[in-house]
Amino acid sequence: MKLLPTAILEVIEIEPDIHLDRRGFFMEAYQSKRYEDSGIRTAFIQDNLSYSVQGTLRGLHFQHPHSQAKLVQVLKGEIFDAAVDIRRGSPSFGRCVGVLLSGKDNHQLYIPEGFANGFCVLSETALVYYKCSDFYSPQSEGGVLWSDPDLRIDWPVKTPLLSEKDSRYRFLRDTPVERLPVYKG
Repeated sequence: MKLLPTAILEVIEIEPDIHLDRRGFFMEAYQSKRYEDSGIRTAFIQDNLSYSVQGTLRGLHFQHPHSQAKLVQVLKGEIFDAAVDIRRGSPSFGRCVGVLLSGKDNHQLYIPEGFANGFCVLSETALVYYKCSDFYSPQSEGGVLWSDPDLRIDWPVKTPLLSEKDSRYRFLRDTPVERLPVYKG
């Protein structure tokens, strides 16, 4: 597998080894020792699966406390995935990384704890699979408004299909500071 750098050091795009032949392909979607040897030492404890139609935007979600690192992969379709550093005191606070993920190339995106994450669906439908480092915690749940102008995310959809909850989130600058995780260096 290859680690592909992004604009924020801790967010990593991963190109897994894929073995192709006339029958199709085989890949290890996750193998803890290989990821650990590559510097990703996160213990994942929950797997999630999301099915969405074209134009859907989910996010920008985070949890604090009970922050979650994520390993995101598209099984079918194509998405634009955005990760925003929301760690108080981080040198990259408020910066965003955006990556196209597709079921065709099987790349993954590693997003560490302390980031808000969201994606929009570019294909007719998308099946998104992601691993999380902590359990879902409703009392820790938070979010940042997807269209926050300070984040300058170049979403490929302009009028997305949103949940009611996602449409009500605040801008990052208006999020109470105690709701944000702290950068630990």
